[in-house]
Parts: sequence; C-alpha cells; structure tokens
Amino acid sequence: MKNSKGSLFIVSAPSGAGKTTICKKIMEAMDNVKTSVSYTTRKPRQGEVDNEDYSFISEKKFRGMIQRGEFVEWAEVHGNLYGTSRKRLEKIINDGFDVILDIDTQGAQQIRKTYGNGVFIFILPPSMTELRNRLEKRMSNTKEDMERRLRRASEEIRAYKMYDYVIVNDLLKSSLGKFEA
Repeated sequence: MKNSKGSLFIVSAPSGAGKTTICKKIMEAMDNVKTSVSYTTRKPRQGEVDNEDYSFISEKKFRGMIQRGEFVEWAEVHGNLYGTSRKRLEKIINDGFDVILDIDTQGAQQIRKTYGNGVFIFILPPSMTELRNRLEKRMSNTKEDMERRLRRASEEIRAYKMYDYVIVNDLLKSSLGKFEA
C-alpha cells in the first residue's frame, strides 16, 4: 500500500474519438494508474466483460444507487445511464493510485463541482468526417444511433473549454505520447 493519495484524471470525448482506447493503453503502460469501472444500464457490446469494461446493471438497480447517493457522478447518454461509484473511486485514490475516469462531459462537470482538483483532458477526433468513419466501423451502431452520436458529438465538442488539456486523436501513438506528457 502506498503512503500518499493518488491523483484524478478525467478524460472525455465524443463517442468514437478514441478515449476508451487511449485510457486502456495508458493503464497498460503505467503501473500506478487504475480506472474506476463505471456502472451502466446499456447492454454489453461484443467482447466487453462485466466488471472489467463496465458493471452492467438494471435501470431499477441504477436508480436505487442514485437515491442512496452512491455515485460521485452520473448521466444519461444515448438513452442509457452511466455512473461512477463514489466508494470505488475513493478506495483507489486512498490506496495511492492515480485514477483515470473515462466519462462524458456531463459527468466531468459534476466531478469538477464535487472534487475540483482533477486533471481534465478532452480528446478530439481529427475531423467530423473521421469521427463518422470511426462510428461506421462499429458494428453496434444503427444509422439512427450514429446520427444521434454525431449530433451529441457536436454538443460535447463545444464543452472542450472547461478542460485543462485538449488532445486531437489523429494517430494513436502520437495521442498516447501527448497524454503521457
């Protein structure tokens, strides 16, 4: 167990910009960095593992957790609920590990109000055309879902000014280097 508390890094991006990939690569490369696995009501995508990628729970259970104040932040995104467990987050930080939170802009705003002292990083796609291309490659996106994600992406991108750092994810290796710096 480490003696000092860890730091909090909040990473946000529009769907398809690469934030989850970047966060996973950072955690693979750095021993002192962990994530607090978020809860969600959405169905798992192919290859996702419960309690590793997300904790997949029912909407009823999620709403109960909201009522009991168990989330440090939560939001509804694309018709699904996502939230960060206060207990999980505080345990990791108190154990001396740095924490990366892969959350949307709504959640980031709540974290800034609650904690205020995290490092806020926004990941941008190189262009909206490239973002569309990335979303088209996801087999789980219907045309309607993709259009909704692109509209939401425009809204989220406008929030980039509330972040301490902005990284354009054009090439993964380059983006990882910027993040690690």
